[in-house]
Amino acid sequence: MGTHVIKMPDIGEGIAQVELVEWFVKVGDTVTEDQVVADVMTDKATVEIPSPVSGKVLALGGQPGEVMAVGSELIRIEVEGSGNAPAGPATAEAGLPREEAPAKPAPAPAAALAPAPAPAPTGHQPAPIAPREANERPLASPAVRKRALDVGIELRYVHGSGPAGRILHEDLDAFLTQPTRSTHGAPSGYAKRSDSEQIPVIGLRRKIAQRMQDAKRRVAHFSYVEEIDVTALEELRLHLNKKWGDSRGKLTLLPFLVRAMVLALREFPQINATYDDEGQVITRHGAVHVGIATQGDNGLMVPVLRHAEAGSLWNNASEIVRLANAARTNKASREELSGSTITLTSLGALGGIVSTPVVNTPEVAIVGVNRMVERPMVINGQIVIRKMMNLSSSFDHRVVDGMDAALFIQAIRGLLEQPASLFVE
Repeated sequence: MGTHVIKMPDIGEGIAQVELVEWFVKVGDTVTEDQVVADVMTDKATVEIPSPVSGKVLALGGQPGEVMAVGSELIRIEVEGSGNAPAGPATAEAGLPREEAPAKPAPAPAAALAPAPAPAPTGHQPAPIAPREANERPLASPAVRKRALDVGIELRYVHGSGPAGRILHEDLDAFLTQPTRSTHGAPSGYAKRSDSEQIPVIGLRRKIAQRMQDAKRRVAHFSYVEEIDVTALEELRLHLNKKWGDSRGKLTLLPFLVRAMVLALREFPQINATYDDEGQVITRHGAVHVGIATQGDNGLMVPVLRHAEAGSLWNNASEIVRLANAARTNKASREELSGSTITLTSLGALGGIVSTPVVNTPEVAIVGVNRMVERPMVINGQIVIRKMMNLSSSFDHRVVDGMDAALFIQAIRGLLEQPASLFVE
């Protein structure tokens, strides 16, 4: 038997360090070739690290949240043959001090050996679940954790059937069907609760926190809110979906907003810009690369709709859907998550009345979409019901003057309130 060492790979773009986000294996596990053993994160994307060999995990080279250098030892695997590492135990001298394969204990007397787990009972008696320690944090995705919190399940009582004991949605389903779950399942609405959970700020959540803190510290934010009558735009959108939705795809409001931004930026090129505040250089971009703020299970990501100025309504619509799905499933590439020149953010039906979005540096503007509501409005002396929506947008006051920001949003308003103008060159 030999040892194969997997080192932190060079992910490219001159990156010297990456953050270890999550392990999918533990010491003692058996892995197969091409099995994903860990997720790591750069400044731009999460990257899966597969195993090039099959074997048994001997040691792990870091803890989730730790920043590791490219080329450092990530994991040691016992393999058939000689492997790629010198023979010897995985010790701190070998570069893996964090978690090592435990030494094999001496054989214990037969009476001291723990009995093998009994097979799961049949009928209405589920197998008992040995709870984890109170301070042990089970492996589970944020979506699974939220669902468990919503229904009052303590994850330490749930058996995980995924890799390394990871708890899946299917495990929650199985737990909810157990007759005995009430002893550690959902408490009544009036029961006292004393549980708490500490969640390390690592991975994507750490990157979001760092970027938001950096943006608020460096950017001279100011926000501008404008009310827009989107009655005619909604009529057009519904008409186009009815006529071509089945053949070309359904349209949301976002591709119309993107089109309006593209046209308005022709008048205000200083807003389609990025600012290097260290070099004191503003770069105005001809191409309109729109970042589409997307909420996923792990946090906020901003995939980029490239060359929005060259895309038709339906082309941009389909690309927005594709990018959003890729971001939500953590399959967006580094290229798809970088290079935006202006950002569009929308909370959809949860958009509220007003928001103050944070500029996505090094950009200088972000356009925020609030909820559409029907409201009585006075038009030509008559009270009529109209569909109204606010745009809450933020700008970097170091680059964008207040009047230019207001005129830019007013230009978008004019285009959306007279939607035929979106298609007149």
